[in-house]
Amino acid sequence: MAYSNFTSLRQVEAAFGLTLDEANRLFTEIIPIEPSAYLKTTLNEYLPLANAVNTEKARSELIIAPILLEIRRLFNFRIGFFSGTEFNVEPEAGLSGYCDYILTASSELYEVRTPVITLVEAKNENIKGGLGQCIAEMIAAQRFNQQQNNDTKTIYGVVTTGVIWKFLKLSNQLVHIDLDEYYIKEIEKILGILASPFQSIFTVGLQS
Repeated sequence: MAYSNFTSLRQVEAAFGLTLDEANRLFTEIIPIEPSAYLKTTLNEYLPLANAVNTEKARSELIIAPILLEIRRLFNFRIGFFSGTEFNVEPEAGLSGYCDYILTASSELYEVRTPVITLVEAKNENIKGGLGQCIAEMIAAQRFNQQQNNDTKTIYGVVTTGVIWKFLKLSNQLVHIDLDEYYIKEIEKILGILASPFQSIFTVGLQS
């Protein structure tokens, strides 16, 4: 069994004894972050192309990756960025397989190091269908951190089509699924949410 086998919320909830909170807006207090001129140009050029091609791979490469790399730049490249990386934590529990994107609070380039903070699952126009898999990856990140004696309290997750972004938070056995969805036109808010878990780790201000 692998992450991709968790195809529903109820399945992952039962497998790991989770409690789901689906009724709250999680990021109403988040301060938006203005995208760089580079990201604005990138999205202006590539968003129409990604929508025209209309595949998961195109949206992942042309929209999602540039946004996540913007977060890495904001924190002066102290964030680890991994794409399509094998992340085998507890295969016997189904916590194995490949993650679309992993962000870590480490500048390590070649190997995933703790703490793993955010996992991003790219889906082609099916946000709901990706929630179970994303939560399984978040559980794996939580256990990975614990195995490395890292006390990171909260794991963040995202399921996105590139155009629509749905955020999740895992604390202990409680999974919060944000009531809101954010659209690419709200890029300032999306960047603010993606940056928020790193701001408490990297106390030095964001790169302007």
